[in-house]
Amino acid sequence: MDFAILDWIQENLRCGILDSIMKAITSLGDGGKIWVICTVVLLLIPRTRKAGLAMALALALNVLFCNVLLKPLVARPRPCDVNPAVQLLIERPLDYSFPSGHTASSFAAAFALYFSGKKLWIPATILAGLIGFSRLYLYVHYPSDVLAGALIGVMLGWLGAALAKGAALRLVGRGLAGH
Repeated sequence: MDFAILDWIQENLRCGILDSIMKAITSLGDGGKIWVICTVVLLLIPRTRKAGLAMALALALNVLFCNVLLKPLVARPRPCDVNPAVQLLIERPLDYSFPSGHTASSFAAAFALYFSGKKLWIPATILAGLIGFSRLYLYVHYPSDVLAGALIGVMLGWLGAALAKGAALRLVGRGLAGH
């Protein structure tokens, strides 16, 4: 089923304008750079600092869980390795396929915002979905990689927000946090 979806995308959606758009969208997720930038901005603004901390924690947990633990443990080859007939539009990623790190980090950041009660979660989730789809379009992940990445990201977003809330409550309890 994974290849049926990937092949359908290749046969029915690939075109010059989408090639350029998907390359640009996926590059936003390279190394989680868009999410790291958003995290830093939120950490610099006092009223969004807790959401920034939630994002930072969710992204750090994502690196550990997805990149350090799951990818080497599962060691799933990428679709472009299994079917090299598809011409890649981006440089072939060097790590394993499962789960999609771009998708996991994107959903971790978006849902850290959601669970922190910030309305920014809406555009962040739209961007996260687009980044996840770009990985399919570019033939570097299976749909199951992207789905797993999204689910893991939601869980890590929740965990990041819960840890940030706990840290804020401890600081308030000690009188160290501002009002």
